[in-house]
Amino acid sequence: MELPKDPMMLFSVINMKLRDCYASLDELCDDMQVDKENLISQLKSVGFEYSAEYNKFW
Repeated sequence: MELPKDPMMLFSVINMKLRDCYASLDELCDDMQVDKENLISQLKSVGFEYSAEYNKFW
């Protein structure tokens, strides 16, 4: 699956996947073959940060 380029769509898709399919961001990135640091950077650029405690970006 190719992830959306639009940051808001990316935010939505990643949080949905984290909620429904993955116990952690590491697990999602490993399974989807996504660069974790790049993903965090993309979402941070529009104001979202990952919370490991809640397993979501906000």
